[in-house]
Amino acid sequence: MADMRISGLASGMDIDEIVTNLMNAERIPLDKVQQKKTYTEWQRDDYRTMNTALSELDTLIFEGVGKQASFNKKNVTVSNENAISVKNVNSTSDFSGTVSVSNLASAATMVSTAENTDIESAKQKLSELTPNTVGQTITIKAINKDGGYDKEKNADGTDSTEDKVFSYTITEDDTLESVINKINADSGVTVFFDENSKQFSITAKNTGDAKTSAGDDVPEIVLGAVAEDGTVIADGDTFFTQIMKMSANNVDAASVNIGTVEDPIMAGTVGQNANLTYNGLSIERASNKFTINGAEITLKQATTSPVTFSSSSDVDTIYDTIKNFVDSYNGLIANISDKTSERKSRDYAPLTDTQKKAMSDDEVEQWEAIAKKGTLSRDSTLSSLLTKMRTSIYTSVSDTSFGSLAKIGVSTTSNYLEGGKLEIDENTLRAAIEEDPNGVYQLFMGGSSSSPTSEQGVARRLRTDLKAAMTDISTKAGKASSINNTFTIGRLLNNYEDKISAFEERMAAVEDRYYRQFTAMEKAIQKANQQSSYLMQNFFS
Repeated sequence: MADMRISGLASGMDIDEIVTNLMNAERIPLDKVQQKKTYTEWQRDDYRTMNTALSELDTLIFEGVGKQASFNKKNVTVSNENAISVKNVNSTSDFSGTVSVSNLASAATMVSTAENTDIESAKQKLSELTPNTVGQTITIKAINKDGGYDKEKNADGTDSTEDKVFSYTITEDDTLESVINKINADSGVTVFFDENSKQFSITAKNTGDAKTSAGDDVPEIVLGAVAEDGTVIADGDTFFTQIMKMSANNVDAASVNIGTVEDPIMAGTVGQNANLTYNGLSIERASNKFTINGAEITLKQATTSPVTFSSSSDVDTIYDTIKNFVDSYNGLIANISDKTSERKSRDYAPLTDTQKKAMSDDEVEQWEAIAKKGTLSRDSTLSSLLTKMRTSIYTSVSDTSFGSLAKIGVSTTSNYLEGGKLEIDENTLRAAIEEDPNGVYQLFMGGSSSSPTSEQGVARRLRTDLKAAMTDISTKAGKASSINNTFTIGRLLNNYEDKISAFEERMAAVEDRYYRQFTAMEKAIQKANQQSSYLMQNFFS
């Protein structure tokens, strides 16, 4: 049981205040350790903030000047945009040509040969219809985007000789709607049911005329069903033939007339390839959208005369990509320069809790704004990064058409106090982009990570510099998810924590000792007072 504390009852002294003042003096070394810990935490956070800035520039390079696609931007003009559209995908050079379209590619279709009056609603369960198709595994084989059939995969991932089919086993709970939704989501066809006419339509999702590897025509849509025992169900009993009133495939359907002799309407159509003439050469494509020499061409309608198209570099977009890089590079240079040249103010140490209580929030904020300065002062990693980045920018790039950034109008500002910031001569840069956009890309990202430094583009070098610095900073300051003992500053913070904990234990013991001493003094005074009172009573009795 702890000793009872007697606070000034006998002496009349404010023992609590005296002990508090004594403990404040005792805590001065502890406050200094806590201030060091606080400043180290600020330093850790500033390192992490700097790492975020480095990462942002690295990402901007990767998504901007680091991608060849950024320099492949083209303005494409087409003489008849109603007939075709053309856009650049990955062509590194300008292109032009003529296209004449005989006919567009079309998708195979099938429709019901008769209505199914047994169906009341698409939400009706299939178990309620005749015949009962529950347990059947329906199958669909459909044309792919290349004009053939996809193949099933062997165990080793290679293509087998079997065509890939969609299959689904009808359950007791399935409705017509649920089966249609499953087919539409996972197969190569789209099914539509019209509740008014009680009829269905099926359309292949891909256009074109399906052919075998030998070039023989085959149906684009093949419908089938398998019984629970694995045997193929006779045509008259399947979900497709009896419920949907469909033919076995679109080729068969194309020969079934559901109209009249005078006005024939066929129950299906055969898929058709697009037929066109490209730069004088007659070609076919399974789709109305295809790529030739890095340009994506989309056919919209048949033409009566050739349509011409041509491309030129999108100078504005490419220029903006480079300008964004320069602006971000300059921003990082300024940030690093400011933080490494910032000096710590010795007169503004981190505030203790006691000091904060005596100040307003604004005063605390203003104080800490000064106290936080200098956390990255003269940091070797960041100072070295600045030097490396400048070297990467200034050093010429061999085996490229331009050789250096200065040749395309990107150079260092004349003010040396700006620490190597870049500026753009807009006319020179635009002229370089227009002359050779791929050459500008090579200047930024030429070579590879294993190439000699002299052959690497300036942006590729910069990414190497940034990644090395980020690794060093992470080793020093960790990440938000890091555990303290996994990085240098974290281990230092743990050391401060240990010192603080040990010091606080000693403070508790010292405080207890003070109270025990004052309690002993109070007891002695009280005893003396009692003896004095006793003597006085005897003197006057």
